[in-house]
Amino acid sequence: MNIDNPKIWSLTDGSQGMISQTKGLAYELGVNIKELKTEIIFPWNRLQPGILPIYSWIFKNKLPLNEIPDVVISCGRKSVYLSVYLKKKYPNVINIHIQNPKISSKYFSFVIAPNHDALYGENIINSTGAIHHFKKTNNLKNHYEINTKNLITCIIGGENNHYSFSKKNTFDLCEKIKKIKSYNNKEILVITSRRTNQEIKHILKKELNSISTLWFGEGKNPYEFALYNSSYFIITSDSTSMISEASISGKPIYVYQLPMKRKSKRFIRFHDEFKKINITRDLNNLDKLENWTYTKLEESKRIAGIIKKRIIERNNES
Repeated sequence: MNIDNPKIWSLTDGSQGMISQTKGLAYELGVNIKELKTEIIFPWNRLQPGILPIYSWIFKNKLPLNEIPDVVISCGRKSVYLSVYLKKKYPNVINIHIQNPKISSKYFSFVIAPNHDALYGENIINSTGAIHHFKKTNNLKNHYEINTKNLITCIIGGENNHYSFSKKNTFDLCEKIKKIKSYNNKEILVITSRRTNQEIKHILKKELNSISTLWFGEGKNPYEFALYNSSYFIITSDSTSMISEASISGKPIYVYQLPMKRKSKRFIRFHDEFKKINITRDLNNLDKLENWTYTKLEESKRIAGIIKKRIIERNNES
């Protein structure tokens, strides 16, 4: 394998959160990258890997098997199938899975698992939060009518398997944002995610339209622009990815803690870890905005360095 310019396949189910993670690691390993959306047939698309055997015909998408990759980076349940298949077909391929694959790590060259997954092993590399493709610095131009001086960006998620997000929560969050605006008079940008439902958007518009810039999914997404230009962040607790991505900024991140539907040790460990290393503080009991600093997280770069070193060591041993 050419460690300086490997052929890399990025495997995901097409969701932006997973693409961000595979791209983040891929770009640190090389530039020759092919992105593939994994599509598999029933019942494999419903079942966890390990239950049924894997065959070439379970994949609906056409695979470019005329060009064998050097490195395969996968993220998500469906892509576990394809990664394992490619490793079996091409034993020399280095296959890297991001997140807990829910099967033995022996099927992969490396597994990148966040600390809050509490997954450990010889070929498992642990990350602080979720890895992603954003860098510490960026020269994005301001194509938005947003004053970046003392900008507070509020990133809103939505209900998931672990958190509820009710009308009451939305009104409470809006009151806190209005209170911050009243005594700071800072610019406020509100960005919703794909999981933010219409009811929450309606409340946000009614309560915050007069004091903030709102982005509900139409037009150019200001998310990346906000990561590099905000002085503060307010982020709902339901997404480890959004909080991890904002940590590239080195700016204060306030987390609005939503009520849990059921106790999740993973989310609890994540939020405890980020508080402990002084990246986040809770918004819920905030009286006034505080300013603090922390070391910007560059986990994709750090982990790529570990992988390169281990590959070189293996090559020298063989």
